[in-house]
Amino acid sequence: MKIKEIRDLSWAELQQRDRELGEELFKLRLRHASGQLESPAQMRRVRRDIARVKTIMRVKEEQKA
Repeated sequence: MKIKEIRDLSWAELQQRDRELGEELFKLRLRHASGQLESPAQMRRVRRDIARVKTIMRVKEEQKA
């Protein structure tokens, strides 16, 4: 996900995306542990997307205050 797309999301959409990415990362970790993960780069992409979403959430929260 691009940072521009993330910035355009509302607060509720950011929270939903954060939950979805967390679940996706959990599933990828399970597949990795069982040896079924084709590309470990997928985990890296999801972790970075989670970091992007959390960063934008923090920025939006600071702007509220």
